[in-house]
Order: sequence, then structure tokens, then C-alpha cells
Amino acid sequence: MERAYDLVVRGGTLADGTGAATYEADVAIKDGRIAAVGEIRGRGAEEIDARGLLVTPGFVDIHTHYDGQATWDAHMQPSSWHGVTSVVMGNCGVGFAPCRPADHDRLIRLMEGVEDIPFPVLTKGLAWNWESFPDYLDALSRRAFDVDIAAQLPHAALRVFVMGERGANREPATAEDIAAMASLAEQAVAAGALGFSTSRTLNHRTSDGQPTPTLTAGEDELTGIALGLARAGKGVLQVVSDFADPQAEFAMLRRIVEASGRPLSFSLTQAPKAPQAWRLLLDALAEATEAGLPMKAQVCGRPVGILFGFELTLNPFSHHPTYRAMAHLPLADRVARLRDPLVREALLAEATTAEQGFAASTPRNWANMYLMGEVPDYEPGPRQTIAALALARGVKPEAVALDHLLSNDGRGMLYLPFLNYAEGSLAPSYEMLGHPDAVPGLSDGGAHVGMICDGSFPTSNLTHWTRDRTRGPRFDLEAMVRMQTRDTARAVGLHDRGVLAPGYRADLNLIDYANLTLEAPRVAYDLPAGGRRLIQRARGYVATLVAGQVTQRDGEPTGALPGRLLRGAQAGPMAMAAE
Repeated sequence: MERAYDLVVRGGTLADGTGAATYEADVAIKDGRIAAVGEIRGRGAEEIDARGLLVTPGFVDIHTHYDGQATWDAHMQPSSWHGVTSVVMGNCGVGFAPCRPADHDRLIRLMEGVEDIPFPVLTKGLAWNWESFPDYLDALSRRAFDVDIAAQLPHAALRVFVMGERGANREPATAEDIAAMASLAEQAVAAGALGFSTSRTLNHRTSDGQPTPTLTAGEDELTGIALGLARAGKGVLQVVSDFADPQAEFAMLRRIVEASGRPLSFSLTQAPKAPQAWRLLLDALAEATEAGLPMKAQVCGRPVGILFGFELTLNPFSHHPTYRAMAHLPLADRVARLRDPLVREALLAEATTAEQGFAASTPRNWANMYLMGEVPDYEPGPRQTIAALALARGVKPEAVALDHLLSNDGRGMLYLPFLNYAEGSLAPSYEMLGHPDAVPGLSDGGAHVGMICDGSFPTSNLTHWTRDRTRGPRFDLEAMVRMQTRDTARAVGLHDRGVLAPGYRADLNLIDYANLTLEAPRVAYDLPAGGRRLIQRARGYVATLVAGQVTQRDGEPTGALPGRLLRGAQAGPMAMAAE
């Protein structure tokens, strides 16, 4: 008997990506696209029983850093473990193309410093079989993945490519420099770059401590590059900024969009130094969108948090003499020594030798630091801080921290929220996520391998905001699914995905929603050169499909690699049908 479809998903509860109420239906798939939704009479060559499961479109993560990983790995983990079927990389102005051979190490050190991906990993993993950005896209197009990948042109690489040492040293661009960068940007999006990204934050530095080359790029430079995209008639703009002067900085971004007509998104978080500045930016954004300007804020649904541990980049005792004397030892040997009562007593009696900067204060910020549990809590209350626990137990905070770090054979971790948690709750995140001009983003999948583990944002958005939150209001399940499927896809021009409807790409998740659980972060040593990275998995993703092929079953890869490089924006089903 001839089968009408390649695959039919039977009887699932659909949250279809539009925000409409869930409903039970079948989904039929043929040739990588959704062929029909409803009661499907025809049979599929393969059938999946989805009764009792939540069926959603695949999640679209628009803020990742797989620029290196995509050149050596077929699996975009951790994202593909969390229902993500499309990723956008090349964010924050960092990446590896265009690049002259003499600048390979310079760009590696920038990525190492900005996104915490070690130099040896990148040196070993990058093939450098490209120089121009179109060359880089060609190299990616020859590879297969477990997700679809879209790439953006990074400003830092572009600036160094055109200006050399002057660009790296943040000298002002000349008119000739700007014209050259604009021309290369036009060529990049014509070749398939999804857009252009830049960074204007002091948090982004090379591993040698130098600010990113794009930090002080002038408005004339940014506008000129945006006009290059305008000449190509395609491409989005992505910006991260300190917004030291929120009104002036946003006004500049608005002028760039007015001049170029290109859509722009910017990273928006609550920072402790100015905990209300995000409100000013949302108000300015609302005014801009009311005027018809295509602008969005990328926001995150939980704190951006730093993890400390004996396997990680830092721990609270990293700069104690007793610990430094053993820091070179294997983990098991360090743990054995630290469990010795005399060593423990000496360690707890010492002060850190770090005198200034991040390492001096942040790893010992007990009043804002928490124990990372086996089931992570990303909205912990004030009684759960290490300072509060120490007070309740009548011990020093250092003792509470050390005991937890030694748990699980020395793999215990401490969690310090540093963005979106200035008031000790996720109330700001709730407001930002609910804003009509905001979309979820900022997961940084593929980056921050030794201190941050946020590639799991899509799962925590689903579990925390629609099911588990107890410290404030939640979102409807249908709204949260819409936010990280249709809304994120449309924000970057991927109009062919994010909705369960005929003609759309057959990217789906089948989820045991009631039992969906985010596991604790852990360390794996699976990067090139044996490099270490933080990973975080989840239980409850029964299956993930990309282009109609099952890529994950119960959290494990099937071996199917239907994902490919996306060259630029993708037309929606109606536009494709009209062609």
C-alpha cells in the first residue's frame, strides 16, 4: 500500500506557535515540510504516537555562538538537547570571517576573551579553510548538522580585516574604511549572511584584556555598514551595548534603522548598576516601533549567571594560597586533600590574594550566591543565599560553599546571578518577556564553556514560566511556545518555520510536558584538544524533528543530520507558493 506521507505524528496536543489555544491533532509531513494538520486519514511511511504529548514547532534560538563548533561538529549541543532546531550564530560582533591568515590568533583570542572558548580548543578545531565571509559560508554549506544554522557577519572580524592594526586598536574608521566595510557587508548578505552584528560593551575583551575592536566604532561607521545591507536589500542588525547613556545610545540605534530600513535587535537585561535602565529602553523601543521602525529587544527568561566550581574557570578559593598549591592536581586528588581536616582549616582561615577586579570580589559575593542543586532553581529566594544559609547554620559562608563544592565527588557548583536579578526575583524578566517588542534570546549556546551555561534557556522558559514558577505570575503555555518559535523566527527573517501549519518546515518537538525537567549543569571534556565545557541536559523531550527527520529520541541523537546552512532570510509558505 502506497504511503501518502513520509511521517505522521498522531494525536498530540498541539501548541502550534501562533499563540492559539492548544488542540489535539495529527501532523503529516512530506518532503521536509508539514503537509497537513488535523485528522489525517492517509498513512505515513513512519508514524509516531504522540497521544499525551505536547507537540510544538522546533525552537528558534537567535543568539548563539557556534561559529567555531559548526566547523568541526555536526551536533550543536547543548542547543539541540533543548528542542532547538534552528540557531543563529555570529552574534556580539565576534566570529572567524573574514580573516587573513596573519589574524587567526587575534580572532581566536577575541573569541576566547568574549565568549570563554579556550585558545587550544579553537586552535585545534578551526580548519581555517576560508578567508572571506562568502568562503566561510561555503565551508559551512558543505557540512551537515542536527539543526539548521544561520550566520551573521561579525563586526570585529570585518573591522580588523579592513583596517588591520588600526581596527584592532579601535582607531576611528576613515571614509575609505567605511566604504570598504560596507561593500564587504553587502557582499556577505548577498552570499547568505543573515545579517551583521556588533558589540559596544566593555564586558567584551580579548583574553589579553583589550576591549573589543568595535567598542567605540562611530555612528558613521555603523550607519555605513547598515547602508551596505540596505543596498543588498536584506539582512538584520544585532547590537550589544552597555547603554551607559541609554537615551543617547538608543537614539543612535534608531537613527541607524531610520537611515537603512534594516531590522535591528539589541540585547536587553537588568544590570545591577542601573536596575531601572531597562524600562527606559523599553519605552524608547515602544516609541520607535509605533513609528514603524523594525526594532526588537532580545531578552532572557532567567538570570545570566556565573557558575563556580573546582572543575570550572574559577571557584571562591582559586586565589587562596592553600588551594593554589594544589590547583594543578587532578580533581580527585584535590578533593582528597580538601577533605583533610587540617587542609580545610587552613583554607578557611585564609583570605584571597586577589586584590582587585572580578576574581577579587565576585566569587565571594555570598549575599547573592546560591547552591546549584540537582534540579536547578533559577529564581531562588533570599533565604537560599549562601550568606543566609551560613547564618542559619552558625558557620562561615566559606564553609557552606566548600561543603557544597566538595559534594558529588568535588563537582558541586555555586551559582551567582549577575544580570536580571538585581531585585532578587525575575519580575523584570517577566515584564521584558511580555513586552510586544521583545523576543527571547541571549542563550549564548556554544559559548562561555567554563563559567556560564545558558544554552538551556528554551527549556527553562517552558518549565519555569508556564508550569513551575511560584514567586509571581506565569505565562500561558501557548504564549511561551509562540515567543520562542514564530516570534524569534520572524525577528530574523526566517518566515518558513516556527508554526505548525501546512507549508511550514517540519521542525517539531514532542514533549512530555508534565515531566519536562532541566538537569543540573555538569562538565564534559569533549571539545577539540580535550577541552572542557559546561553542558546541561533535560529529560522530557521525547523526540525532536528537523525537516521531518527525527534527530533526537529521549535526549539522545539518532544520527540523522538534516540540518544545513541557511543562506539568508527564508520566505514563508505563501510567498514560496507564489514564486
